[in-house]
Amino acid sequence: MNTVKLLIDGQMRDATGQKTFTRINPITGEVASVAAAAQSADVQAALESAEKAFQTWSKLGPTERRMRLLKAADIMDQRAEEFVLTARQETGSTNSWYGFNVHLSANILREAAAMTTQIDGSIIPTDLPGSISMGVRTPCGVVLSIAPWNAPVILATRAIAMPLACGNTVILKASEMCPATHTLIGEVLNDAGIGPGVVNVITNAPEDAGPVVEQLIAHPAVKRINFTGSTKVGKIIATTSAKYLKPALLELGGKAPVIVCEDADLEQAVAGVAFGAFFNQGQICMSTERLIVSNKIADQFLEKLVAKIKTIKVGSPDLEDTTFAYLESAQSVQRIRELVEDAVSKGATLPVPMTTDGALMHPLIINGITPEMKLYAQESFGPVVTMTTFETVEEAIRLANDSDYGLSSAVFTQNINTGIEIAKQIDSGLCHINGPTVHDEAQAPFGGTKDSGYGRFGSKSAINEFTELRWVTLQTTPRQYPI
Repeated sequence: MNTVKLLIDGQMRDATGQKTFTRINPITGEVASVAAAAQSADVQAALESAEKAFQTWSKLGPTERRMRLLKAADIMDQRAEEFVLTARQETGSTNSWYGFNVHLSANILREAAAMTTQIDGSIIPTDLPGSISMGVRTPCGVVLSIAPWNAPVILATRAIAMPLACGNTVILKASEMCPATHTLIGEVLNDAGIGPGVVNVITNAPEDAGPVVEQLIAHPAVKRINFTGSTKVGKIIATTSAKYLKPALLELGGKAPVIVCEDADLEQAVAGVAFGAFFNQGQICMSTERLIVSNKIADQFLEKLVAKIKTIKVGSPDLEDTTFAYLESAQSVQRIRELVEDAVSKGATLPVPMTTDGALMHPLIINGITPEMKLYAQESFGPVVTMTTFETVEEAIRLANDSDYGLSSAVFTQNINTGIEIAKQIDSGLCHINGPTVHDEAQAPFGGTKDSGYGRFGSKSAINEFTELRWVTLQTTPRQYPI
């Protein structure tokens, strides 16, 4: 069992009144973590700490910020086993998933470190004689970062790294589903000597989330908010941020389509779809949710996908060969089960039987999906992929865009021109040709369109999100005025 304290001003401390909440292990049903439940006074202390630390951190030279971030990346790599064990207890997935989380997160820190010297400005042409006109990027202040549980190390690290590289201080509001995992990231940065108050981590009981978030957003020192999570909660964050005139970067839900053309390499398409749909049990914002397959190859594709599913090792993450483990809760399984049953009652078929046991749900294909079914539009956020067919490329693009979401997408075709033309017409922030919908690299611009949010994480793209662009002029000669 993990005991989790608040990280405020470089110190681990209990919540006011020693209030706590528990996170249950979805595999065993036992307590995974007992975490501090921050109260209003604790939130205020974190805000004051971050505001004070900004005065020092924002003035550090880029090389010093780079060195501290690089040290944090090395420590994260060194503590990989601790991250894997902690995250597995809280959210129930596989060692390979959490190992990937740590590897990518360390690289996110290194990429952010490289960006400290890339936060540059510009010289702006001016008609005023003797004037030098400049666009200058400066740190904003305190950044509130809110991260989810599903890719616990990646998404929390991403929420912190570039804001720090840009000279801001950060308050991470940890997910109630993985408080120990998120706090461990704060500990790594703290141990790297990032500085007291530069990163504060707040954990809170689920019932306190609303007041805690509003108090954080409302504080004058908080200048930016970034949130990764569901579209439903993202709209609440956006509304609250707008109330206080605070810019927000939102990376929300997805319903990623994959178009499989008749000339696709079927072995590669099946492998990419299986990975995209079932890695981390489909609990990734980029997970493949919709298959749109040419009717000329649909039967052959489905046969191969079913065969692939039967090779996936499902079970306890304690077993070394397990590649597909538990969902975050039995409640998630029940929610998804109801969506599947609705689809079946309206005519969909299941090429493999639906198998569930508590928080365990085996990979599933829903064939013959139609708009009347709830699963057609709703994000499943689980190991479920729907399938329909198309006759023309124009129909495939229409089906791909027939969603409120627009995060990730993919196209499989051996005709590169066709692939590029389709990619240009899919309304999504990401599109991969002959690759899976699940793909992330620290240096790439990451974000969505429509109900998948707005703004971009990732390296240089994030500089715009986490700095202020200021106009500064320098008059080098005497200036004449009309009065």
